[in-house]
Amino acid sequence: MPVTIKDDSQGVLYHSDESFEAATYNSPVFAESVHKLEFGFGKAQFNEMHFDGIMLGFGSMGVYQRLHIEGKDFLQRIGMHFMLKGEVTANISGIAKNIRTSSHQHNIFYNPEMEESLQIEPQPEMKIFGLSFMSDKFVQIAANNGPILDRMAERVENRKPVYYSKGYLITPRMLQVIDEVRNCHFTGGLKKLFLQSKSIELLALQCEQIEIEGRKSPEVQKISRTDEERIYHARDLLLAHAQDPLSLTDLARKAGINEFKLKSGFKKVFDNTVFGYLSDYRLDQAKQMMREGTFSFTDIADELGYSSLQHFSNAFRKKFGQSPSEVKKGM
Repeated sequence: MPVTIKDDSQGVLYHSDESFEAATYNSPVFAESVHKLEFGFGKAQFNEMHFDGIMLGFGSMGVYQRLHIEGKDFLQRIGMHFMLKGEVTANISGIAKNIRTSSHQHNIFYNPEMEESLQIEPQPEMKIFGLSFMSDKFVQIAANNGPILDRMAERVENRKPVYYSKGYLITPRMLQVIDEVRNCHFTGGLKKLFLQSKSIELLALQCEQIEIEGRKSPEVQKISRTDEERIYHARDLLLAHAQDPLSLTDLARKAGINEFKLKSGFKKVFDNTVFGYLSDYRLDQAKQMMREGTFSFTDIADELGYSSLQHFSNAFRKKFGQSPSEVKKGM
């Protein structure tokens, strides 16, 4: 995919004409690579995997100045983007402008015209997970599998764009699947089979959420754009203080919204209570720390703000149906 990175004055900071044939990605042979880049304007590290028309990638970036990235994707693929941390604004040539995807949001895109651009503001750390299907593979998977996928498959077959004007919330289950992909312990054919199943699961989770959001959208529309932005800001503040949670009163004050609007709006936007959302986040973080293998259960409980190891263990069992030690043995 040819890529050009420019600064605000349209000066070229980086250009690459590197591109690959569709046959490379459609091959049944599993391929994996790691890329490390470092320039004056930023740095990045990404892991990429592809096989049978499926491509997965994840990594991190640090951006030191505003970047304008222009690309041409000749491969005809539909991409799912999960912004774990950071923010990016996309423009699809002749189709849509200023599609913003922020921390903890995801979106799905198909651009038959190939040309697209991104704007990325300076930010010390971005964490990204991506999943793409070649168009033929996507149609094969999506056709006759529900109204959302059917509509997408029809548009892809007819070379019509697919996109959503706003990002959707990354759910705890999506985070868990992404974590399982990043920490996959299988090798060879089993790894390929595992990643294929997780790719399809992520697609199903994404489409399920789009369908649910579509059904409840009239209620959510009652929230003003200003209040919605404040609720997202409250969510970011909530997670930033996960170890020592803010009270609802303090959270509302810092986010610039009254407590009633915060509670009711949070439920509408995130389909969870404020502290229910925080609990899910902490417990998903706990599983990640357990996978890393360098923390004791006591360390995890302390790091995530639980009052005691017993409190942590009880919350963990309630969410996952197993104790921390039982889950750890299965990792």
